[in-house]
Amino acid sequence: MTEALLETEAAPETGALLDIADLTLRVPGAARPLLDSVSLSVAPGEVVALVGESGSGKSTTAKAALGLFPPGSTASGSVRFDGTEVLGLTGERLRAHRARSVALIHQDPRAALNPVRRVGDFLVERGATRSSAVELLASVGLPDPERRVRQRPHELSGGMLQRVVIAGALAARPRLLLADEATSALDVTTQADILALLRGLRAEHGLGLLFITHDLHLAAAYCDRVYVMYAGRVVESRTAKALFTTPAHPYTRGLLSCSPTLDTHTPLHPIPGRPPSLTDTFTGCPFTTRCDQAQPTCETWHPEPVRLPDGGTAACVAVTAVGSRAAGRHGWAQPQADGTVKNGATHE
Repeated sequence: MTEALLETEAAPETGALLDIADLTLRVPGAARPLLDSVSLSVAPGEVVALVGESGSGKSTTAKAALGLFPPGSTASGSVRFDGTEVLGLTGERLRAHRARSVALIHQDPRAALNPVRRVGDFLVERGATRSSAVELLASVGLPDPERRVRQRPHELSGGMLQRVVIAGALAARPRLLLADEATSALDVTTQADILALLRGLRAEHGLGLLFITHDLHLAAAYCDRVYVMYAGRVVESRTAKALFTTPAHPYTRGLLSCSPTLDTHTPLHPIPGRPPSLTDTFTGCPFTTRCDQAQPTCETWHPEPVRLPDGGTAACVAVTAVGSRAAGRHGWAQPQADGTVKNGATHE
């Protein structure tokens, strides 16, 4: 069971559909928190991206909206959905929240579907009637939906199955969709179709969409705002346009510089080292050992989000220098400005 350390004050009026504030999640046997002071929000009708390397905490953060945490974990902070504290929900209220308020679209649709059950059965289990199941499949663009409801997963392609999973997510008419790498296993053409479908459904139903991806370029093109995560922390939060054109955090610039583009003459510059594991501890900034801008004080400075001129935030001491600089394509390292530096985060 997850133990939630909750505040009892009334929910603040933020206007956000999902509002996560200072969420910290600890799991048994880990040397550091799985999530460390994570804050983010999603408004109705907004598409928000979570990006970062594998193990950065993206999926765990998204599942917090459903109150899903690893067994034995301890959560502190706040996860509010439409003003209701999710960490305080138990029993029937929690089941109702998971069944109707928020829906998760998995990365692998075959893992979400029972191979021996028909597609129609899958949709009915999620709250659709037999007749509305056909309508749901038609709404997600599946041809001949009357026949599809009688088919089993092995009879459909990967793109079709992803549409079925999206239809299942919509069956209970949720207000927030969590898309966990929902297009990463699809070919480019099918991926574009699914993204267009999700955008259309968001506009039609006024849904909030939390979009988890490794692809920073896709996030910048598809989403309204982007949160960049590293080692269980949000290191940068910007509008998609600002993050892509003037990334502030060295990690964000590293992700952009090691992503291929149509400019085949531009060499890729991978970020050195490896992402930290849960056995790694930090006395300062977790990115210090991989950052070529790191200074001695970075090893003891606690990373705190610093407000940028455009309204975004970045947890780096050099944000005032790099926040207005365009993304470099000749290596992720940027010249460092003069000035005092402070850096680091302590984990028990």
